[in-house]
This record gives sequence, C-alpha cells and structure tokens, in this order.
Amino acid sequence: MPEMKVPGPDHPITITAHPKRVQAVYSGHTIADTDRALILKEAAYKPVVYFPRESVDMAYLSRTERVTHCPYKGDAHYYTIFMDGRFADNAVWTYEEPYPAMEAIRGMLAFYPDRVEVQETADAAARPEEVRETVLHTDDGAGQSQRDHWAPNVGPS
Repeated sequence: MPEMKVPGPDHPITITAHPKRVQAVYSGHTIADTDRALILKEAAYKPVVYFPRESVDMAYLSRTERVTHCPYKGDAHYYTIFMDGRFADNAVWTYEEPYPAMEAIRGMLAFYPDRVEVQETADAAARPEEVRETVLHTDDGAGQSQRDHWAPNVGPS
C-alpha cells in the first residue's frame, strides 16, 4: 500500500469554501455550476476548485481506467468529457476515498484548467437541473441540439 503523508509546515494543504459562485465551462457549455465549491491550496501548486458532484452534469462525463496516487490525498480517479463531438480525455478527477486529512473533498470533482474553464460569476446560483436543461436546448454550432429549441423570446413588436 502506498505511503500516506499528512499535510504540515513542509507541505501545507488548506481547503476553504469558495466565496463566490463558480462554473465549469467546456466547449462553450456550462457543465457545472455551484455556490458550494471548495478551494484546495497545496504547497506551491496553483489552487484547485472542487465542485460538489451534484452540481456537475455527469451525463457528459465517462469514467476512465486512469488512476493516479497522491501521498497526501490518496487515489484520484478520472473522467473524460464528451460533448458536441469533442473529447477531453481525463480532464476531470475525483478522490472518492481520500485520506482522512482530505475528507472535505470526498467525491467532489475538479477540472484541468487547460481543458475546462473554471470561472467565477456574480449571478445567483443556478440549480443543476436548470443548467442541464439549458445545455440540452443549446445549438451545438452545427444547427443541432439534443432537444427541440425553445420558442423565440424576441422578435418584431
């Protein structure tokens, strides 16, 4: 079994509540939206935003066989995003059974920032089902959507 290390002065890790609503956007579509994200700051690495699983539209994610190990957090499992005919292999990770010091991120999801844009927004938090419904009605740029388009809400007066 791999060695478990505990964060400390030589390798600090802090987990705090994100003060704002955040979204994860892939290929122009919002795939996650929450006002309950966590920020994990580890040593000299860039901060990572973790999203509650229920705020992520899992319909676009497919579990892969990739597993990596962090001696401070445990085993990370990965997902590939597939949307609009585009793939982002292993762009999402989660610690389903983290080490005790990292319990706060159990089951939460994080996105690689070079593949998925994580952005803050000042809007009131949207419910995940509203995000999914909007994505399903969104034109993919090729004149297709997964559901019929909504009726126009603007036009001649």
